[in-house]
Amino acid sequence: MRFGDLVNKAKKVVDQRGGTDALKQDAEELKDIARGRGTAQDKAKRAAEALKDPGAPGGERRERPREPRG
Repeated sequence: MRFGDLVNKAKKVVDQRGGTDALKQDAEELKDIARGRGTAQDKAKRAAEALKDPGAPGGERRERPREPRG
């Protein structure tokens, strides 16, 4: 796979999850989980659950309008 293809795929995933703001919120949420109390197993479960919902905790998933192909 070419590097440019990998970059494009990463951009697509970030956009699907709500953009860079949602990505930053996810990172903060994971950081809080990692620093929190509990076993590694508990933290892994909370982190997996947190990643199912992009962005801030309890936030709605925002779909970005799709750009027309052409």
